[in-house]
Amino acid sequence: MELEHVADLRIEVGVPIVIGHMHEGLRRVVPILGGLITGPKLNGRILSAGADFQVIREDGYTNLEARYAAELDDGAMLYIVNTGVRFGPPEVMARIMRGEAVDPELVYFRTQPRFEIAAPGYEWLTRPLFIATGARHPMHVEVTVFEIK
Repeated sequence: MELEHVADLRIEVGVPIVIGHMHEGLRRVVPILGGLITGPKLNGRILSAGADFQVIREDGYTNLEARYAAELDDGAMLYIVNTGVRFGPPEVMARIMRGEAVDPELVYFRTQPRFEIAAPGYEWLTRPLFIATGARHPMHVEVTVFEIK
């Protein structure tokens, strides 16, 4: 199995909207405000059209489901669903919850992006599996996407 680097995403995020404590944990919705896609196989901009829907357990373990849209450099429209997990030492996760900067090396942040696109020539985005690593910063998220060959 090989991994091929597809793109790096820099996703600008807004202030989290706290829905409240549910049975599974704290439910939050983090607005996606925009961003950039740069890389060897994809380039474009992330639109202000989506959010990251999170459930955060007491110990900081976080289930993520981000849904958002992007426009590629050639005008093709892309829909992205990115599900995954984020966890680390409780004190580090508490700092993330407070909006503080943390060393990304201290946090396990992995996702599985899925893509939907109608534009011809992009069928390759809709068939294989992709995985990604992430890094959370106070006002943006960095995601590095790889195709599993």
